[in-house]
Amino acid sequence: MLTRPSPVQVPEHELAWIETATALAARLSREVAADDVSGELPADGLRAISASGLDVAFLPKEFGGETLSYAALAQVVRILAAAHPAAAAVWLMHIGAAHALVTLSTPSNAEFFAERLRSGARFSNALSEPAGGNFFLSSQQDVEPADGGWTLSGRKLFVSGAEIADHVFLNVRVDGTPGFFGVDRDDTFSLPEFDQTIGMRATRSRTIVFDGTHLPASRRCGIPPADYANLITVGFASLSIGIAESAIDALTASASVAKGPAAERLADAPWVKSETAMVWAELRAARLLAEQTAWLADRRDPQAMAAATEAKMLANEVAKKAAALALKVGGGSAFLARSPIQRIFRDAQAGALMAYSVPFSQEIVGGWVLSEPVPS
Repeated sequence: MLTRPSPVQVPEHELAWIETATALAARLSREVAADDVSGELPADGLRAISASGLDVAFLPKEFGGETLSYAALAQVVRILAAAHPAAAAVWLMHIGAAHALVTLSTPSNAEFFAERLRSGARFSNALSEPAGGNFFLSSQQDVEPADGGWTLSGRKLFVSGAEIADHVFLNVRVDGTPGFFGVDRDDTFSLPEFDQTIGMRATRSRTIVFDGTHLPASRRCGIPPADYANLITVGFASLSIGIAESAIDALTASASVAKGPAAERLADAPWVKSETAMVWAELRAARLLAEQTAWLADRRDPQAMAAATEAKMLANEVAKKAAALALKVGGGSAFLARSPIQRIFRDAQAGALMAYSVPFSQEIVGGWVLSEPVPS
């Protein structure tokens, strides 16, 4: 795919990790079609990512990591998502949960979770809840006081990688205020019957039922400082950007094949050139916005989270547009199960549904714009 230089660059000493991600993506790309058909979690691929050292590299240096930049995170997620969106999504949730627990926990708990990540343990987020929608950070689940903490009975929805998670980062309402905890999996966790999604099938996003799960007060996380940028929030846009890039690649491959008695290529048709040009320009804009978000996060600028909402909103829509155009150009053959385009089209829908959803983000961002004073 055509590319342009970006003003946001991964630090030179981190470029080896981009090469690692590229090699991992090559492996994942060979498995993505089969994983989509089976709907099974790409556990071997996720273990390969962990074995590469990439998980630990994002930890702070004091916990054995390399404190990799958010600029590197954006590129790693984009590269993995272009190859295997479901694996990239599960990995982002995993590393985001682990990083949050290490960053926001007490020193002893932080070291415990860091050691668990170093040993290959799996993490996930359990934040969404019934009727919670986009307000997943403002839990409506009240917990009961118990010796040394509280107990949770309730459900968390869309927990990617739930089947192999050893620890979860979850939120509840404690005495009317938000409370975040790092919880070890035990026999109070159960997974009800699985309801398969139509896209990103291999995320195996499951419901977890908690039945009297103990939430120790010692495992309660601190409130994030204003300049803390969660890896998931920063990386979300890059999931959709990777999908959009794979759509453009699939579109190009399809349009470049000579078809019909005159051996014509759709790549030479004016309408294909015109529509491709606009989608590609919008994709470039989305990628630059995602990279700017990473740049702000690396500067610990509190505006990073606002920029992340804008970047996700745009990237989600661009992924859908790119995938729809690939389907349009590919025609009937793109609608066949053997075509990668039909999978890319389904995967592209997922980002806009993930919190913050696109409609919710539009309302937020529009409010920001309209609340700015008009220059006199």
